[in-house]
Amino acid sequence: MSDGTSDDRPRIPIKIEQAIGAAVMATIACITFANVVVRYLTNISFAFTEEYSVALMVIMALIGSAAACASDRHIRMTYFIDKLGPAARRPVEMLCLALSIVMFGTLAGLGTSLTWDEYRFDVLSPGLGVPQWLYTIWMPLLAGLCVLRLVGRLMRVARA
Repeated sequence: MSDGTSDDRPRIPIKIEQAIGAAVMATIACITFANVVVRYLTNISFAFTEEYSVALMVIMALIGSAAACASDRHIRMTYFIDKLGPAARRPVEMLCLALSIVMFGTLAGLGTSLTWDEYRFDVLSPGLGVPQWLYTIWMPLLAGLCVLRLVGRLMRVARA
């Protein structure tokens, strides 16, 4: 539904998410490459690489989701929305955005509860034995970022 006008662009540029995403991908690539090299040369694996890679992939997925939501590239039923007339397209787009806000809000709420439980019960990660909440806290924070990006997009669609 984006027409590329300046009013359609988010106030806070998605370059922030893109830079964080690039840094996360570079980090994943580096630690995975280091693990492969060390495993090939010594037949020993770095224990931390899998644990960090999984946490970084969750961060990458949510950062990418926030950027996609802000730039009107989030997953939705575009095939059906594109078949609608101009009068029906906007309300359906707003409904999709509202449902996405509910979904990411639920993820943020449940992630907050999970993070709090892991902190409260001193849950340690299985590989390195570090507090698990250090990994889990990124889920509610970044889901909250997705909610903010979706609210911004919803406001832009409502004004259009």
